[in-house]
Amino acid sequence: MMTAMPIYTRTGDEGLTSLVGGERVKKSTLRVEAYGTVDEANSALGLARSHLPAELSDLDDLLDRLQRGLFELGSDLATLKNSPAERYLERIDADDVAALEAEIDRLEAELPPLKLFILPGGHPAAAALHLARTVTRRAERLAVALAEVEWVNPEAIRYLNRLSDLLFVLARAVNHRLGVEEPIWRARREKR
Repeated sequence: MMTAMPIYTRTGDEGLTSLVGGERVKKSTLRVEAYGTVDEANSALGLARSHLPAELSDLDDLLDRLQRGLFELGSDLATLKNSPAERYLERIDADDVAALEAEIDRLEAELPPLKLFILPGGHPAAAALHLARTVTRRAERLAVALAEVEWVNPEAIRYLNRLSDLLFVLARAVNHRLGVEEPIWRARREKR
């Protein structure tokens, strides 16, 4: 009979963690912060999916693919260039970025033109997508900061940039398809 491994390993108790490939680094490094924030964005996508109505199954399929892509992106960020583990890794590439752009174009074609600034919100799934968008933007900023001091796959940064755009369009698509009005930002002077 096989026994389950415990979830705790105690290997991080001293503030260190292992990258893909086994290199030990402080948990406070920019690299760990970047891929940890990608994980956070992935969790926000899971939240969005949990609120997505069944009639939007095509968007759920897309979100499933995006979650899997974020997992791969996290592995990319967690693997140093020339690490022995790199040979097992499929890094994010230009085709991955192009696939996001194609989804943006496809979804934008069904949306009314954006004429005003919108606030994050509307349907709970759309609000969660906006949350995922802002977390993705933070992951992008962290990856850019990391790239200033260490090697980072440049396609990973482009992927994060396009993903945040796609999440914005996805949030709009959810609200549009469900007939939920997008919250519009108005300047304080306009409210009077």
